[in-house]
Amino acid sequence: MSWAERTIGDFVEAGVADIQTGPFGTQLKARDYTSEGTPVINVRNVGFGELRPEKLEYLPETKVNALRVHILEDRDIVFGRKGAVERHLFVKQEQVGWVQGSDCIRLRFFGDLIVPRFISYAFRRRQHQEWMLAQCGNKATMPSLNQDVIKRIPLKVPDKVTQKAIVSKLSVYDDLIENNRRRIALLEEAARLLYREWFVHFRFPGHEHVKIIDGVPEGWSIRLLPELCVGKNGIQTGPFGSQLHQSDYTFEGVPVVMPKDLKSFRISTDTIARIPEERARQLGRHVMSVGDIVYGRRGDIGRRALIGAPEDGFFCGTGCLRIRPDASKINPLYLFETLGSASTAGFIANQARGSTMLNLSAGALKKVPILCAPNLLQNDFVDLVGTTTKQIEILASQSDQLAKARDLLLPRLMDGRLEV
Repeated sequence: MSWAERTIGDFVEAGVADIQTGPFGTQLKARDYTSEGTPVINVRNVGFGELRPEKLEYLPETKVNALRVHILEDRDIVFGRKGAVERHLFVKQEQVGWVQGSDCIRLRFFGDLIVPRFISYAFRRRQHQEWMLAQCGNKATMPSLNQDVIKRIPLKVPDKVTQKAIVSKLSVYDDLIENNRRRIALLEEAARLLYREWFVHFRFPGHEHVKIIDGVPEGWSIRLLPELCVGKNGIQTGPFGSQLHQSDYTFEGVPVVMPKDLKSFRISTDTIARIPEERARQLGRHVMSVGDIVYGRRGDIGRRALIGAPEDGFFCGTGCLRIRPDASKINPLYLFETLGSASTAGFIANQARGSTMLNLSAGALKKVPILCAPNLLQNDFVDLVGTTTKQIEILASQSDQLAKARDLLLPRLMDGRLEV
């Protein structure tokens, strides 16, 4: 089996690949976006081969028709143009017809010489990601990607039969992970619907016999968040930059949770930073325990995750807040869901400040009012969704193991060390 040394530019010059930068600001303006329509892929939606569906934006059909050259096709590859140059999205059938955003660059292959998903797997190697970061910026600036850099990307490419064989082995893992992701999303939606039914619409068991007084069921109360947390430091910001330096981070050790790691109400460890265990002990008050809630305080306000057994001992990073509920006053899972309710999430978002990037302080969270149902009703809710939560934990653990196995296999397949 022979592997040829190529660059993306070689494929462009041969007419088997095309690169397209997203629409200019004159073509796509902020006022063009709508609450529904055709989804737009922006840099925040680009993961490591996969879609990040958080905060998708949409365009009406009339605007999409004016941007035909930017409509995505099956097996396109989309790069983030600013700040996330090491990431890419491999477009699947579900995203066909979506629009490439202004802050992205699209790569498309033609003909049958190249298997696009093989190229996507090549881009998921750490070696490629380090190369992209080295080419696109330095520590003092935000990495910036352009077409010239994409054309210089080096690749080792085998024959098409080998490309397909490699893809078939790796895609088994990704397909299982995607299936688990969909099942988790359905389970989480079921829990949110039950919360909404009981604690927003007040159709909880026995509600027919409970009076509503000043808009709240009798026996319920509204309390400020600090009253429901443990001690004086129940709400705490992650360590300041003076306490935790860039030089403290390592490839192994205690995971440090940053806002970027909070995805779909869980902690993703795909690209999580780590610090040595000794450094974590020195800053012990930022180490999180089961039942804590980690809340992103920079950028997209509202990202959060509930710390379960798999995350016990994780470290609250600089860009996050740690909320430690007092379980005798409020059930942590009930509080977690309440923080995501429309009224509470909206109140918190309005406390954020910043002209370039929204920022939320621990002091701002101390003003948050929490609707407290009776403890017995909270516990009934948690008992009902407990089975769902366990299923989610099992599926998430399975996906983590699948991802680790795939990531061990990927570099060995992609450089020819492992025969297919």
